Amino acid sequence: MMQIIIKNLTFETIVGILEEERLSPQKVILYVKLDYVYEAENFIDYAKVSAFLEAEMQQMSYFLLEDALNDLSQKLKIAYPQIHKMKLKIFKPDILLNAMVGVSRCINYSKN
Repeated sequence: MMQIIIKNLTFETIVGILEEERLSPQKVILYVKLDYVYEAENFIDYAKVSAFLEAEMQQMSYFLLEDALNDLSQKLKIAYPQIHKMKLKIFKPDILLNAMVGVSRCINYSKN
């Protein structure tokens, strides 16, 4: 089993339910951990995963971070069926002055 870890993937995108959040992009930070069976001819390219996540968030302009997590996890599993377990976190670091807030999801496909 191999594990890919992507920390602090940072970019700006439209995300949120408030009117001002729908008008101006805001910073988000993603944390991704993917467990998968490694095979040289069937490896997961972390650069492609990072670009995919950013492009999806930019294109979809999610209203809720929870919706983003659900959608992104489903799309990652389809793109990379060799994933056995994934953990995704999305943070909105600039929403509160005294905290970085976000949501997290962990899925273990080997038990499904």
